[in-house]
Amino acid sequence: MRTPYVAIGIAAISALALSGCGSQGDEASGPDSEASVNVGLVLEPTDLDIRRTSGAALDQVLIDNVYEGLVSRTPTGAIVDTIAASHEVSDDGLTYTFDINDGITFHNGDELTVDDVVWSLTQVKDDPELRDHELLESVTEIAATDDDTVTLTLSEPDSNLLWNLSGRAGLVLDQDADNDISTTANGTGPFTLEEWKQGDSITLARNDDYWGDAAKVAEVVFVYIGDTTAGVNAALAGDLDVLTAVDPNLRGQFEGTEFTLHEGKTTDKYTLAFNNERKPLDDVRVRKALQLAVDHAAVIDAIGGAGVEMGGPIPPLDPGYEDLTSLRPYDPEEAKSLLAEAGVEGLSLELTVPNIYGTTVANLLVSAYKEIGVELTVNSVEFSTWLNDVYTNHDYDLSFVDHLEPRDFGNWANPDYYFGYDNADVQKLYAESVRATDPETAEQKLADAAKIVAEDHAADWLYNALTLTAIAEGITGFPTDSPNARLDLSSLAVTA
Repeated sequence: MRTPYVAIGIAAISALALSGCGSQGDEASGPDSEASVNVGLVLEPTDLDIRRTSGAALDQVLIDNVYEGLVSRTPTGAIVDTIAASHEVSDDGLTYTFDINDGITFHNGDELTVDDVVWSLTQVKDDPELRDHELLESVTEIAATDDDTVTLTLSEPDSNLLWNLSGRAGLVLDQDADNDISTTANGTGPFTLEEWKQGDSITLARNDDYWGDAAKVAEVVFVYIGDTTAGVNAALAGDLDVLTAVDPNLRGQFEGTEFTLHEGKTTDKYTLAFNNERKPLDDVRVRKALQLAVDHAAVIDAIGGAGVEMGGPIPPLDPGYEDLTSLRPYDPEEAKSLLAEAGVEGLSLELTVPNIYGTTVANLLVSAYKEIGVELTVNSVEFSTWLNDVYTNHDYDLSFVDHLEPRDFGNWANPDYYFGYDNADVQKLYAESVRATDPETAEQKLADAAKIVAEDHAADWLYNALTLTAIAEGITGFPTDSPNARLDLSSLAVTA
């Protein structure tokens, strides 16, 4: 059986009940086991290959529901055993031992063995082409010590290892399967991948042979609607039972309807990235000027108030968070002085933004920069184009995108990431945080590194989003904290 959430205090459990998977509707009639639930999402995966394809859209739908790992994570970040019945970490942090649950089968009927676990993790560790390969770089050996036990040996402590194993790096696949994982999926989760209608929807069906607690609904259909207004219209027309990522400016349309709006916390960091390698953005004075030009409170007001200010790269839900907003007060006059000090006049920049984000923030940035004498041109592109031009080829000045992945500070310690930020002190502190065996030490090292990044004005973190989810009457168990990152639907139910 899936191990219950552990190591969460009473207060945290209460908070989860209120904001994560709380009571949504009247359960008096009991669940309808044959129910089908239509869920509106924004961003569709470009490919289903969980090993090679970038983007959180895959994690959102497939992890926990179709694919499972040794461990998983709760919406509030706690680690829970999944395929592993239990785990143990040695005092020196160099040995991780996992006892594997019995009776687990893949969707094709194959029995999961320790050999599948070893093969799956070894693939990621040994193949630099696979997603999150670098997250297992401290692992030197992956071995089955008996028919029920897998042991990972590390070259040095890694305080992030369990967290990393709760994502793609730790997923267990069937080494004997021959399915094309770019269009199909063969996992061990409570749902099977029934159908992918590209450009439209993904359908999951209950896995009646699931090794743990059976899903409470027969089917979940993820309907992809990129336009926020169209999503609201689809919900109000009865085509959706749940709508994620509700535009806060449209929340009033749900008043007096069968839908209830739930506000959830996230690790979504709506980031205005600066290309730190490109002149004049390689000058900290220019980067700071661009930050000081923006009224961040006004940005949050413009998006309907569903956000909190961020002054640095780590959001409140992640370890290492510190309120750093005082480092970038709204001060256009100081911004002009900094540009003059840097010898920059008549600066023209291009903002590359995926077209799924609309124009509200981009228009505010255009106006804010105009006030300090900077001309900003907006280049709205398809998300696939953004992935190629900005993420892969680093061909951009500024970019606006939601970095929703939790605990992703390591991007700032990677000079090859598309931010182009290269700071030896940050890299050293991050490495020390990873190697720390004491959680408090690891967190303090992260906080110290994050403050350097913020003082370097390496980007402008416009806001940490709060997310709105519209849930129809009778729907319970739908996660409302960080739904853009992971949607564990094992508790989703519909009252009869």
